[in-house]
Amino acid sequence: MPGQVRWPFLLVLLACSVCSGQAAARAEGFGPLPVRNFQPIQLLFLGMPGDRAEVLKKGRLDVRIELAETSTIFNERMASARAVMKFEQLRSGVFLRYGLTDQLEIGVEVPGLYRYRGFLEGVITATERATTGLSPARAALRDSGFAYDLTVRGQSRFSGTDGDLGLGDTILLGKYQFLSQRALLPAVSLRLAVKTPTGGEGKFFGSGHPDVGIGLAAEKTMAGRWIFYGNVNGVFPTGRAGGFALRPFMSAIAAVEYLWSKDLSLTAQFDYYSTPFHGTGLKPLDRGVTESAVGFTYRLRPNVLWQVYGVENLDFIRDSAADFTLSTVVTYRFDRER
Repeated sequence: MPGQVRWPFLLVLLACSVCSGQAAARAEGFGPLPVRNFQPIQLLFLGMPGDRAEVLKKGRLDVRIELAETSTIFNERMASARAVMKFEQLRSGVFLRYGLTDQLEIGVEVPGLYRYRGFLEGVITATERATTGLSPARAALRDSGFAYDLTVRGQSRFSGTDGDLGLGDTILLGKYQFLSQRALLPAVSLRLAVKTPTGGEGKFFGSGHPDVGIGLAAEKTMAGRWIFYGNVNGVFPTGRAGGFALRPFMSAIAAVEYLWSKDLSLTAQFDYYSTPFHGTGLKPLDRGVTESAVGFTYRLRPNVLWQVYGVENLDFIRDSAADFTLSTVVTYRFDRER
């Protein structure tokens, strides 16, 4: 489905966030949107969320609570394989980060997953009909409330039922900043991550095997109010998933944040994810994902940040991305200097 279909919805989301246009002194950036590949099957593997290069100062602790609602719809039917998916998945995560030194931070993320019929169907359907028309997959599955069945040669590889609830795979992260921002140089950090198999493999809330990831994060402030971010990551999955062999894959983001004031920023972002699958014959598995995201970050209190963002699939790569994701994040910072 064309990526511009729900941009009016995302623009309204941004417009609602802008409550003041007053100029302000240079404000501290809040970082890129913490997106990952929310497509339910590719979410089984390690996702290194969008992150800034700057690390937490020594002794600081961040506690982040995130809720991400993802609508997914596929209707691919062939002689030897089929992928029929229509549901929403709520990913709720608790993410802790701690500054060990002024150059090194560590973190852990524990997610929970809930798969059900959802509530975005009406808004998405109305928006599609008002713009480019109902997508073929949504039209074909309009009488289906919940569907999740991916079959190859008569064998079910991935499936689920309405109301499935469980723990996802836990992620351990570390980030070392080896370059500070200078007049002509960006800040750059090395990122490491390990996914541990704590998720329910039987309900496909986890891959059942560990993954390892390595990446770089960079950021650069320009003209006082504009901050540019870039991430590139390589992930090495282990084992098999759904009976399929896996291969290394990558992710990358490019984002720009505009500091509206010291308490409010607006962010636009492009995301790319390759896939660990190859040769399955199904587009939701074999193809990567390209997405755009927009959102805002608002400082509710000196140590409390609130963030809202939406993720829309693009047509650079077709028929593989989740349909739409809406997320809200609250971060509380414990600072020993306060």
